Amino acid sequence: MSKTVVGVIFGGVSSEHKVSLKSATAVIKNIPKELYDVHMIGITRQGKWFLFSGDVDDIVDSKWESSSSNQEIFIATDPEIHGIVFKNNLKAVRLDVIIPVLHGKNGEDGTIQGLLEIAGIPYVGCKVLGAAACMDKIFTNIILSSSGIPKAKFHWFRKYDFEVDPKKCILDTEDKVGKYPMFVKPANAGSSVGITKVKNREELVAGIEKALKEDRRVLIEEEVIGKEVECAVLGNDDPITSVVGEIVPSNDFYDYDAKYLSGTSDLIIPANISDEAAKEVADTAREAYKIMDCRGLSRVDFFVEDKTHRVLLNEINTFPGFTPVSMYPILMEKIGIRFGKLLERIISLALEN
Repeated sequence: MSKTVVGVIFGGVSSEHKVSLKSATAVIKNIPKELYDVHMIGITRQGKWFLFSGDVDDIVDSKWESSSSNQEIFIATDPEIHGIVFKNNLKAVRLDVIIPVLHGKNGEDGTIQGLLEIAGIPYVGCKVLGAAACMDKIFTNIILSSSGIPKAKFHWFRKYDFEVDPKKCILDTEDKVGKYPMFVKPANAGSSVGITKVKNREELVAGIEKALKEDRRVLIEEEVIGKEVECAVLGNDDPITSVVGEIVPSNDFYDYDAKYLSGTSDLIIPANISDEAAKEVADTAREAYKIMDCRGLSRVDFFVEDKTHRVLLNEINTFPGFTPVSMYPILMEKIGIRFGKLLERIISLALEN
């Protein structure tokens, strides 16, 4: 049987460019080569697309960008081509499926998904609506709260609102969110980029200004004192859930440094919570996955409050990190789905989609 031709896209213009390189390296190294013919497609920070055929290890440290093997390409929007086209000679290469190993802007926000829908190429992960809605923390909060999924108290506003009347934005936040500390987040950013924990009004203003550098809308949420837990979900119409894992961050909260740089955050699997709480986390993860029209895979993050033991959904990551220390592949391995088999599963789900 002929191999399935897979395009693995990495890099991109988002603030999570480096994380994407780490995830893609792990994906390419672990994909079963006896089943798949892999084409490595890199996007620079400036948005240039290249077919890279060099050493996989050159991806993670960005050496791939200066490789003599690079050929500039673009995705053909003609479904009959069903793949990529070389800019220098217009030669086309058909791709059976694409794994967009892109985190954040242009990767998880529905934009690459829209391009691939037009091109008629199957791809791993959520469709356009699910990706866009989950990427936007404000929309996620509004949709899930209105659907009865427990969430922390929150408030949001636009950059325009803050510029016109910052005092009103601050007073409304304090009224709706409550006491400090609070968490200030850009509406669209991943890997905790642009997030600040603030302890007073002065820090709130600085946190808002920081978040607005990443997005034109800002979300402020109450601090939840409790355990940070995560559940991996896999599937399309009838998804399965993993065991629940717990994060013990090395920093004040599970920020970008704690996730990817320091390497000292602890993962506890299974999470140190009651069986009842673990079941509620898994059931809620599955329900939220369906409400938000997720496909393929997602990691759903929660808080389990210390005093009340309430389970509060934090956010949904539609293409979670796939680095060697990332929670999603680790949780899936705990239920018997090793990295290579996991990649087979998500490719199969993409083709089914």
